[in-house]
Amino acid sequence: MTDLSDLAWTRSRHFRSAPIATTTVDATRWIGLTSALAAGRVTLLSLWAEAGGAALMALLDAPAHRVAVVRIEAHGGGFPSVGAHHAAAQRLERAMTDLYGLTPRGAIDTRPWLDHGRWGIAHPLGDAAAVPSDRPPYPFLPVQGESLHVVPVGPVHAGIIEPGHFRFTAQGETVVRLEERLGYVHKGIDGLMAGAELARGAEIAGRISGDSTVAYAWAFAQAAEAALSLTVPERAFGLRGLMAELERLANHLGDIGGICNDAAFAMMLAQTSILRETVLRAAKTAFGHRFMRDRIVPGGVSGDLDAQGEAAIRSLIQEIRDRFPAIVDLYDATASILDRTVSTGRVSADLVQAFGAGGYVGRASGRNFDTRRDLRYAPYDMLRLDVPVRVEGDVNARIWLRIREVEQCCSLITQMLNALSQGPVFADPGFPGAPREGLGLVEGFRGDVLCWLALDAEGRIRRCHMRDPSWFQWPLLEAAIEGNIIADFPLCNKSFNCSYSGHDL
Repeated sequence: MTDLSDLAWTRSRHFRSAPIATTTVDATRWIGLTSALAAGRVTLLSLWAEAGGAALMALLDAPAHRVAVVRIEAHGGGFPSVGAHHAAAQRLERAMTDLYGLTPRGAIDTRPWLDHGRWGIAHPLGDAAAVPSDRPPYPFLPVQGESLHVVPVGPVHAGIIEPGHFRFTAQGETVVRLEERLGYVHKGIDGLMAGAELARGAEIAGRISGDSTVAYAWAFAQAAEAALSLTVPERAFGLRGLMAELERLANHLGDIGGICNDAAFAMMLAQTSILRETVLRAAKTAFGHRFMRDRIVPGGVSGDLDAQGEAAIRSLIQEIRDRFPAIVDLYDATASILDRTVSTGRVSADLVQAFGAGGYVGRASGRNFDTRRDLRYAPYDMLRLDVPVRVEGDVNARIWLRIREVEQCCSLITQMLNALSQGPVFADPGFPGAPREGLGLVEGFRGDVLCWLALDAEGRIRRCHMRDPSWFQWPLLEAAIEGNIIADFPLCNKSFNCSYSGHDL
């Protein structure tokens, strides 16, 4: 059995307050860690590359509530594949190859992922090369069997939705296989971050996935503050928590209605949309922006909460507590909607554990993990936090997870307002004086958002890697729809509500 004790493990209170140490390993040790991942002894938090030829992965030891970051030099431009033994790493490896040109040796799937052959250059962040003129079309996986047909959907969809291609192989109406093709909203985030000042990096982070601007900005700020060993004012933590829970509230309310709308139950969408709009208006009153963009910055927050803003939030919480129970009863008492959601789109507990899927996708299938509780950070370390978990793993379970989290958000916001301290809300980050590296982990509404940040001596960004929870959730959607009918795909897809933009970087 692979020994894990020699890694530089660190608990949340340490890696969020000081630069994180990485453990450099050789190929033999890297392969051993890959085996530990495959055996479920540790969980993959992310896998990424550095310019100059190194691969890194972040690992979670969930029972011990600690993390470690491991680095291997890519001698000859390659490193032993993690995805060959641990499926959750495969798409991350393919993205590393597209962007940096690193080769995961022994990889099962070597097809491009983010690179659609439209960049005009290959491996733009590594040893850039010309794009082959005879590049073949993307090879979708073959499916063999009798009476099968293929239904391609997207990347352009009806309505206001980001692009993604879904290729269904079906027998009649029953889906035999779904294969996703993403990367259409690749924005070059890694390249934009390289060389940027810290303030500009915070702006970019908050724009990676628009519905999670608070979570991304907070993860980036955590990583920067850890790298700089910066002490953040206590009141700033409370304000960050309020923003994060308002963001969670708005998104969960929108999702509950959106899922029901995809099953032709428009009444639910109408009711939850009213509450979601109320959340966004309260956020605008309290923090000056409906989505609270650019409010979280390294060192604290960019503005304080006044009495009018606090009153707006308290009024919001009371309105949700008054109106939300009736909406929940409407869902739970409508047999036609339950007929569509119960037992539809199931994901097994084994799969969510293997992929380390977070958020409502993981917790609806029994993975009892929440960064706010298990890798605690302020202000959650001083709050009463109950994490709802279900085991059914279907669309209905993912709806109920959101319902319970809406209720939990109201409790947390009330606790934060009652405990909010007075004082400053910002501390000047300053300059590191030497190269530093920091790690941030924040619970967004979809799950854990990770940020790895490397700064040079002047405080500019040498490397920033941000990982959306959708990296580990998109593959599970392929499993969830198998055996269901094609008409239930919108329902399953919305119950996952994975981010295209956060994934495609």
